[in-house]
Amino acid sequence: MIELLSALGLAIALEGMLYAAFPGPMRRALLSLATVSDQMLRMGGLAALALGVFVVWLVRG
Repeated sequence: MIELLSALGLAIALEGMLYAAFPGPMRRALLSLATVSDQMLRMGGLAALALGVFVVWLVRG
C-alpha cells in the first residue's frame, strides 16, 4: 500500500511540474481534449495503462 501511495504522489508531482513549467501548453492540451471522441480517449487511456503496467513490470521484474 505504501508503494501505491508513493507512486500516486509521484504521478501528482510530475503532473504538477508540467503545469508549473508549461501552463499555456497544458491549458491548450486540456482544451483540445474536448474535441476528442470518447472512444479515442478510452483507447488512449488503455494504451497509457498498458504502457504503465509494462514499465512497472520491467522495473520490478
